[in-house]
Amino acid sequence: MTEDAQQHKRRLEPALTPWRGGTGEGAGWVLPEDLLQEASRRLSILSAVAGVLWGIALGLNNVFPPGFAGVNNHPYPWPGNLVSGLAVVTALGLWLYIRKERARPATLDVGLAFLVVNAFALGLLDEWAPPEVRVRSVSWIAVVILVYAMIAPSTPRKTLLASLAAASMDPLGALVAHLRGVDVPPAAEVLVQYWPNYAAALLAVVPSQVLQRLGRQIARVREAGSYQLVQELGRGGMGEVWRAEHRLLARPAAVKIVRPEVLHAASDAEVRLAMQRFLREAQATSVLSSPHTIELYDFGITSEGAFYYVMELLVGRDLESLVRDFGPLPADRTVYLLRQVCHSLAEAHSRDLVHRDIKPANIYVCRMGLDYDFVKVLDFGLVKFGGRDPMRRTAVTADLVTSGTPAYMAPEVILGDVESDRRADVYALGCVAYWMLTGRLVFEAETPMKMLVEHVQATPIPPSQRTELPIPRELDELIMRCLEKDPEKRPRDAAELFGMACSCCTRSAWNNDAARQWWELHLPELTRALTLAVPAAPAVSRSTAAVH
Repeated sequence: MTEDAQQHKRRLEPALTPWRGGTGEGAGWVLPEDLLQEASRRLSILSAVAGVLWGIALGLNNVFPPGFAGVNNHPYPWPGNLVSGLAVVTALGLWLYIRKERARPATLDVGLAFLVVNAFALGLLDEWAPPEVRVRSVSWIAVVILVYAMIAPSTPRKTLLASLAAASMDPLGALVAHLRGVDVPPAAEVLVQYWPNYAAALLAVVPSQVLQRLGRQIARVREAGSYQLVQELGRGGMGEVWRAEHRLLARPAAVKIVRPEVLHAASDAEVRLAMQRFLREAQATSVLSSPHTIELYDFGITSEGAFYYVMELLVGRDLESLVRDFGPLPADRTVYLLRQVCHSLAEAHSRDLVHRDIKPANIYVCRMGLDYDFVKVLDFGLVKFGGRDPMRRTAVTADLVTSGTPAYMAPEVILGDVESDRRADVYALGCVAYWMLTGRLVFEAETPMKMLVEHVQATPIPPSQRTELPIPRELDELIMRCLEKDPEKRPRDAAELFGMACSCCTRSAWNNDAARQWWELHLPELTRALTLAVPAAPAVSRSTAAVH
């Protein structure tokens, strides 16, 4: 199998690689892949550090031989050289194994064997010195057991067995010394002498129990319906967004989740508000069929009480980062994108839905099959159900009446003296078009509060006066009309704005061919042939609904 085929297979494999801990205690432990990868990475570092330390010990044995070398016919330093050399080889072998196998369930089992081997080496060296020069203290083996348990814990049962075996390496070293003819204390005294080793072995089980419980919780929460979470794409105050794959279809998707612990950290009222907001977003998105509204696949509640919904995974850039990274857009491209946003919102407005959080970060410019500059409107989390909303006068509506982003909020929304309607979305669309054309906000202020005051009181400067790019008079006037303080002077809804945008004449007509050429020049990694596998992480790092 070629390397490309292997990578493709790994991308389509389930994100949660089952690691069954055998029978009895620890059986059924499913360790999420990202936790397994992190443990393998730490184990790789540990093996490298151990190899360096044993190498230093090997050098010191020969440069500065112990003072008892040759005393009573003790052949030192060659036993130390042999033990240290074998320990270096073992550490190098583990490091190479991890690099080759990456994160596999067997990696941590090999790591436990590495723990026992290192403990055996320490036990031999501890007991090799003659009794008259031996210094009794807490063995290094106890320290190694505790350090290993914190770095790469396995299942509780395996951890306990390996730690007990490692703790017994000092008594085993005493037995080897006795067979060589060295005077050692009686067996019972030796066991009592090394009781810290066995105490450390018992304490080593605690981290593995914590990891086992955490792994089970994460595995359950990540099982969002028929989807398995693969890679976290973003997070915010309310939840997280993950790249996911359908268990049977291998279809990529974006899953938005509100974690139970996030909700439990808030008051009961805030918990209800967050859940209602998420439910409203799912319901609002599910009834919309415009191709420019993000598609909802599924939504529900996990067994852990986390609310989730599954959306199409988008490949592209949001308008905020697009303009920030590549500069203002020409007028023809702005109109091309604006029409698609209006298409999505026009359907929402026709259903008496108001988005209330239109901003560049919630407008995604995608590559969809052979189409480029294909717009998707995201995040209907602040949607209001117009006059039909039974909760419009409840605490939910009251709490959310000033929700949104200050740079794109209509004056009436800020003042709260008028029920926000479709024209609030129109105002926000004017701010978004202003951003596309100029790369600047309509009003720029030091604080959000000052910005809100500007939206209420200040007269905006026409976009044509804040950019060197040519802007047709019709487009300039359209945006200024959207930014009217009085809602009655704006287009009444997105449908009317769509008609006005269609009548705007620009010097050249932006189309799919022009968009494709721009993408091939500026975002070539997103223009390659799309396959079942999701593009690499950098290409989809922003391909998600906004998280609040």
